[in-house]
Amino acid sequence: MATYTKSIEKLIEKLIKFPGIGRRSAERIIGYILGTSENEIKELTAAITSVKENVRFCKTCNNLSEEEVCRICQDSSRNQQVVCVVENPVDVTAIEKAGSYKGLYHVLLGSISPLEGRGPADLNTEGLLRRIKEDGIKEVIIATDADTEGETTAIYLARLIKPLGVNLSRIGLGLPVGSNVEYADSTTLSRALESRRNI
Repeated sequence: MATYTKSIEKLIEKLIKFPGIGRRSAERIIGYILGTSENEIKELTAAITSVKENVRFCKTCNNLSEEEVCRICQDSSRNQQVVCVVENPVDVTAIEKAGSYKGLYHVLLGSISPLEGRGPADLNTEGLLRRIKEDGIKEVIIATDADTEGETTAIYLARLIKPLGVNLSRIGLGLPVGSNVEYADSTTLSRALESRRNI
């Protein structure tokens, strides 16, 4: 049975650590790498290095940014009194693509998942509570995923936020149970935001 070279096997081992990449996908990626120009590969590695060196979490909302504060937090035309709480930066991108939400965000950088050893202490809630108290936030929309972890996180957040006296809602129709915000299409996300409900 033919085997790959050591360098190819090592690259396969690295690639399959990426989410959604199995051995077959890694082999196809390596096929592309071997078949493309050296200059193209240098540009790819430079782009990866640039992302790792330059991208950080926004100090206000935890969204991805190349500055201390992300472009959404800097945008004074957005509704400064509404915050949409999501699990991950990819959820911000998905909601922004829908185009119907014009408020601010707060990214938790995870969800509560006891089976994976993640509890309330692992969420970035201190910054959210501080923003609600200090920045004149009047509405918080909880847009965590519609799976067990997302629902658990939403219930926990509701307990923290309700005593602060702001209007609290959870995205509603449009996201099927067990689905993730990042994979929903724009129409579904728009409808989910429009049909949010009080909790």
